[in-house]
Amino acid sequence: MKIAEYIAFTIDRLPKGYVFTYADFDAKVDQKEAVIKALNRMAVSGKIAKLAKGKYYKPENTPFGNLLPNQAQVVKDLLEENGKISGYLTGYSIYNQLGLTTQVSNTIQIGKNQIRPNFKRERYTIAFINQKNTITQKNIPLLQLLDAIRYIKKIPDASIEESCKRFLAIIKNFSDKEINILVRLALKYPPATRALLGALLDQLQLGKATEPLLKSLNPITKYKLIGVAKAISITEKWNIV
Repeated sequence: MKIAEYIAFTIDRLPKGYVFTYADFDAKVDQKEAVIKALNRMAVSGKIAKLAKGKYYKPENTPFGNLLPNQAQVVKDLLEENGKISGYLTGYSIYNQLGLTTQVSNTIQIGKNQIRPNFKRERYTIAFINQKNTITQKNIPLLQLLDAIRYIKKIPDASIEESCKRFLAIIKNFSDKEINILVRLALKYPPATRALLGALLDQLQLGKATEPLLKSLNPITKYKLIGVAKAISITEKWNIV
């Protein structure tokens, strides 16, 4: 089978919206240039679409034009390194999934231990949030929640009161083990995040779990989060004003 035929056959078997590079094709070293040329020809012809330099995807055609891949596909090369998780979608990328806003942003935010400058990929701006905790598959949902608590003032089209009520609805379904892990992870977050999480847990009558959070805070520091008191009755203990 010729290189072009092999590539066309392989792409036909890929799901729509799947992002790939020349490395996804099983070609010999001396055939890589031929693979790249074949992919570029297919992109020019419209059979596939180019996402960024060396990155392509199989577009899904609609009456309104081609759909871009989902956000996880767009940045999947930034979420794993050598088969290991190195980042996760967070911030603007998951507020909608968490039920915090109905808006969908053109900014894809990624939590990573080592961040890099923002850059553009297709119509998206790729931005990074520094994560001090070790990132694992199991703790990603908890890190996403903590990031949302940290940036509560920046959640689009949502008041602090509404966001707190949503946080309470999410956390009340957590197991004791998940609560303990959430608190442990929060200890590497800024003081205001720790204080708000403590207030949320107290509101859910989970006071025993909050002791590490309370001990980690400066007792004279105040945290200005207007609107929290409308959703949480126990704010004075956490110096939230």
